[in-house]
Amino acid sequence: MRIGVAKEIKTQEFRVALTPAGALELTRQGHDVLVEEGAGVGSAFADADYEAAGARIVSRDAVWEQAELLLKVKEPIPEEYPRLRDGLVLFTYLHIAADEPLTRALVDSGITAIAYETVETADRRLPLLAPMSEVAGRLAPQMGAWALERAQGGRGILLGGLPGVPPAKVVILGGGVVGYNAGLIAVGMQANVWMLDLSVDRMRDLEVALRGRVTLAQSSVLQVEDAIVDADLVIGAVLVPGARAPKLVTRELLSALKPGAVLVDVAIDQGGCFETSRPTTHDDPVYEVDGIVHYCVANMPGAVPITSTKGLTNVTLPYVEAIAAKGAEQAVAEDPALARGVNVVAGQVVYAAVAEAHGIPFAPLGDVLPLVGV
Repeated sequence: MRIGVAKEIKTQEFRVALTPAGALELTRQGHDVLVEEGAGVGSAFADADYEAAGARIVSRDAVWEQAELLLKVKEPIPEEYPRLRDGLVLFTYLHIAADEPLTRALVDSGITAIAYETVETADRRLPLLAPMSEVAGRLAPQMGAWALERAQGGRGILLGGLPGVPPAKVVILGGGVVGYNAGLIAVGMQANVWMLDLSVDRMRDLEVALRGRVTLAQSSVLQVEDAIVDADLVIGAVLVPGARAPKLVTRELLSALKPGAVLVDVAIDQGGCFETSRPTTHDDPVYEVDGIVHYCVANMPGAVPITSTKGLTNVTLPYVEAIAAKGAEQAVAEDPALARGVNVVAGQVVYAAVAEAHGIPFAPLGDVLPLVGV
């Protein structure tokens, strides 16, 4: 199969969808790997590294036009919409429940779009989202600490405090992969950390994993309000797979927060979990609403592309190998986890949460791809 690796053109996005090591595995299996010129430079991989692995370096036009399977990191942006086409399989992070224009572009093109973030195993794990959730979670307290500096508009408080000076209060909404990793780093930075989650069983696991160093509380509307009113930093770490994130903090509630408090919205790819959130970029990451600093960078792991690219290839490569060896339809038919990753195919939305988000008709995947018994 001809496998293309496109260069990311989203603002300040330096990740690439495949490392040279991954390219070598694919070329050794007999596949033709086309890498767009300069695609790996932001992750410290030169074109020569890919050529040494047996890949071919090609132009942007060539990688989009010749690939049968196209690998990306981030969703296509508007200037890439005209390149979407029938017969192409796109494998990338999509987050289209929060992006109606992209959803409709995918539908209109006839492309098969498989989203990393909705590949889901029988035990509810999201294996292709997990490494980037780990990165984003670990970055969130670090970015929050930066935004709390007075020069960035924050309160001017050190996360870990000093002997005789209390530390900052950090509230993490959600105890999943992002929340756990955010808690791990915030505790390491010696903050006073609270974490809210809906699942008592999950909180029991977190109590053990974080060695009792985090205050855990059952999430509810009232508990969220009570927890954040005296917070210095609030990290939104909620996830509903493939769907829009719930709005946990309203604009009205901002007036109850301390002036200069910081909100870090890790759920911004899925629409954000704060009512006042809007996507920002690494080169202009923060803004203020009612005196509250918002950090809502939509591609947080792009700030550490070497780590992120390697972590991403580690988990995506087995799925890429399966699609390349069997074709997308057969690979999806044999792997229910991969089948859950298919969002759009043959002009149909086949992921229910996406169809619901945009009021688009939903087609069960098994009706569109007869080989798939789901």
